Amino acid sequence: MNRHFTILLSFLFSCNLFAQDQNLISGKYSLQELQSILVTQAEWTPFPRLDDRENWSKADRKIMQSYIKAAESYMDYDWPTIPATYSLLIVRTGDRDEYQRVSFRKRSVLGTMILAEIAENKGRFIDQMINGIWSICEESWWGVPAHLPKTGELSGLMDVTEPFVDLFAAETGVFLAWADYFFGEKFDAVSPQIRKRIYNEVNYRLMQPLMKKHHWWMGKSDSGSPPNNWNPWICSNWINFVLLLEKDNAKRAEMIGKTLKVLDEFMNPYPQDGGCDEGPSYWGAAAASLYDNISLLNLATNDAFRYVYKDEKFKDMGRFIYRAQISEAYFLNFADADPTPGMAANMIYRYGKDIQDQDMMDFGAYYRKPVTGGVGSSHYFRHFFALFMQEEFWNVTQRLPLPKDVWLPDLQVAVARDNEGSAKGFYVATKGGHNAESHNHNDIGNYVVYYDGQPLLIDVGRGTYTARTFSDRRYDIWYNCSDYHNVPTVNTITQRPGKSFRATEVNYRKGKSSVEFGLDIAKAYPEDAGINSWKRTVTLNRNKNVIIKDVAHLQKANSIIQHMMVCYPAKETKPGEITIFYTDKAGENIDFIVKYDPKKMRVQIEKIKLETEEDKGIRSKWGDVIHRINFEVIAPKTKDIFVFEIRKN
Repeated sequence: MNRHFTILLSFLFSCNLFAQDQNLISGKYSLQELQSILVTQAEWTPFPRLDDRENWSKADRKIMQSYIKAAESYMDYDWPTIPATYSLLIVRTGDRDEYQRVSFRKRSVLGTMILAEIAENKGRFIDQMINGIWSICEESWWGVPAHLPKTGELSGLMDVTEPFVDLFAAETGVFLAWADYFFGEKFDAVSPQIRKRIYNEVNYRLMQPLMKKHHWWMGKSDSGSPPNNWNPWICSNWINFVLLLEKDNAKRAEMIGKTLKVLDEFMNPYPQDGGCDEGPSYWGAAAASLYDNISLLNLATNDAFRYVYKDEKFKDMGRFIYRAQISEAYFLNFADADPTPGMAANMIYRYGKDIQDQDMMDFGAYYRKPVTGGVGSSHYFRHFFALFMQEEFWNVTQRLPLPKDVWLPDLQVAVARDNEGSAKGFYVATKGGHNAESHNHNDIGNYVVYYDGQPLLIDVGRGTYTARTFSDRRYDIWYNCSDYHNVPTVNTITQRPGKSFRATEVNYRKGKSSVEFGLDIAKAYPEDAGINSWKRTVTLNRNKNVIIKDVAHLQKANSIIQHMMVCYPAKETKPGEITIFYTDKAGENIDFIVKYDPKKMRVQIEKIKLETEEDKGIRSKWGDVIHRINFEVIAPKTKDIFVFEIRKN
């Protein structure tokens, strides 16, 4: 085999020549078979009933005590109503946090009360739990205003006669369903109206709309885009409250049957390489939520869905989380992903164990930490699994796989680092793809460079979500646009959103001492940019440098500006050299050099002003340190070559 080789199989996978069977989840059982394998609602005990104290004694005591302590601080919690004006903020100012802060807090408090009462079983938290359930049931909308359709009829307030299901409405149903499962008899002793209301509200707001209405997240969009994380995330909650609350076994099977079909709408078009275009911070609600669904289904069917764990695409969907890791703290954050997301350690370990991937198990164990009593407002049911796995979990080796090379041919993302299993030295990642990805930024040809696990050349990622974020004004926000990524602006034209704006001629080559990723980014720009071809090659020469080489062929050459985004001060220290004043993890200062041709380009360095509501999220992730280096071509030509070298000084 040649020292350098092109990964031909990547293109075969891209053509789906080796694609797995479609309808992996819904195609196994008929509706009649599904009804026969589902454990009935009355008999289903996914976790011990409240009075099964022998089995609850096997739950982790430290975690249980932490829930009791947390719940004690909420004994005087005054369950708030949510004013209509909080909901109206989404259309008045674009703010979504004021409403969500109150709503999420209520669910978190209720979830803590449930776990604390399970742990203690003395009745101390029952009344507060009932108050919380009643308060939540009296809310007009269980979702959040940012997810309301943007119509003049609604204008920031929910039409309570037309319920539909968003992420957080579905999450709310789970809190109520688990409260009913564990404390139904205790609620009945207070009043039978409590359980009756739980079922009626969940049925009216969630189960009926899910069965009678098509929701956009259930399948492809009108433009043909596949569903994103909303699909498996909502389904994981849908399965929860159906299995827990619906007593009619025929209806129960029918509803579960529909969730299986909806899940395949997510699974079927998912990249064969397992890559998540929403990034690692959304993986926890995308592939991870798909795993949640399968794990719950196995509990409800005596492992009738365990075959899914053997599917190679399902395995690669799980492995993405450690393949996208840069270092202990940092993860690849193309598009709206966060550079330093939290890791759901328990769930990751369980996923790894079920697909028999030791790297994933060790990775999950690496992020284990003592539970402090907080439960959050999402993926609530994961806490029950965690309670019964801690002894095993804490005896697993903690290790970060940190693979040396990763090539995701369907996602068109390449990753390379200097050293296998270590964050020491250079790390480079580059992307192709198209500009209609979920949570898209216009970023075809973008790359990041890290050193010793710390950022050097960055993808800024996302800021605070506001009303503009998911509207037709998305690309009015600077960090979503290509001129604030490490790509060029050509003839004053930037990249455009849409699936037709994409990379072409994508290739990947790996040798003993270097890795090279190449693509043509011309089609990422509209025709008026005048680009015939713009072939970019990003090369990591291990333990030496990173080379960016662009070969441009233009119809016209009025102006060309190359951009680089950094999170450190930078200065032109001499013609042809930019010094980036980098600081390593230990706080030591190390200078890095970006070499360029001073005869071709002049340099301008600007500090990005963080002033808007959206910019708060940028500041919280990076600090007020974002700089953009602009390399302006002095005498643009229709055919030219631009080369940048990044190396340690």
